[in-house]
Amino acid sequence: MEFGAVLQCDPPAQRTVALAKKAEEHGFDYVWTFDSHLLWQEPYVIYSQILAETRSIKVGPMVTNPATRDWTVTASTYATLNQMYGNRTVCGIGRGDSAVRVTNGAPTTLKTLRQAIHVIRELANSRPVEYNGATLQFPWSKGSELEIWVAAYGPLALKLTGEVGDGFILQLADVDIAEWMIRTVRQAAVNAGRDPDSISFCVAAPMYIGTDREHMRNQCRWFGGMVGNHVADIVSKYGSDSSVPQALTDYIAGRQGYDYNEHGRAGNTHADFVPDEIVDRFCILGTAEEHMEKLEKLKALGVTQFAGYLQHDNKEETLRVYGETVIPALRDHVAAKA
Repeated sequence: MEFGAVLQCDPPAQRTVALAKKAEEHGFDYVWTFDSHLLWQEPYVIYSQILAETRSIKVGPMVTNPATRDWTVTASTYATLNQMYGNRTVCGIGRGDSAVRVTNGAPTTLKTLRQAIHVIRELANSRPVEYNGATLQFPWSKGSELEIWVAAYGPLALKLTGEVGDGFILQLADVDIAEWMIRTVRQAAVNAGRDPDSISFCVAAPMYIGTDREHMRNQCRWFGGMVGNHVADIVSKYGSDSSVPQALTDYIAGRQGYDYNEHGRAGNTHADFVPDEIVDRFCILGTAEEHMEKLEKLKALGVTQFAGYLQHDNKEETLRVYGETVIPALRDHVAAKA
């Protein structure tokens, strides 16, 4: 299993760079960031500095979208970073959440997402692509490599992921829900004639090492509110009696709106509706042993990366314990099985 750290681009930018360097020192393979250009600083500028000050870690957004950034500009950014620092980027992409909603916009259609994935992938992999009636290619890009991982929750988005994604990003760590979603993506890949084992499966959720359960829950309750935004869209489209697991849809009954100015922040007042049970199911909280126990279950489902959100008050200690205990144990376990 690989490991990622998910950061916000809060100022000062050097703090984000320092956390990325600390993540690499502790054995993490990826550093992801939020991508909301109004709420936080510009991630791609910060990626360049992270790549300059690290040796092997890969960087990318969790997640970007096709609405707020021109697809060809996005592809050019990746191809440029890859030319400067080697192929050390990854593109997480979805229909759009905070980046579009904060401007009173809306998530894109799945058709648009599919088209954007194709254009970005071809250009950022140094290949030509048809776009708006023209054949485009970066004449200066040679040997750039970019994987595109799709973030999805609903049945049709999961189907699209299995059909076109290099990876699947599931932003919650509930074992039962993960089992259903991974199975759905894998089946979609098979139906499309793809090898499901060629897809990376990333579970992303807050990780907090500690023993004060109430404090940890309160620091990570914001995550249930963030996930609730996507779940509300699913319920609106499919109803609460759809094939989506009941555990994912029931808890948003008490949702009373959402303030994106508090998006992704510990203490978010618009996440009060999220019950303790959901925080425990969606996040990974507790001692190193509790983290390893849950990660083993996720790995058994086919999860190839765990990406831990660090939007709480215990960032450095959580990174340290993962580096000294959790990551070696999970990797030793894999080696022993091999």
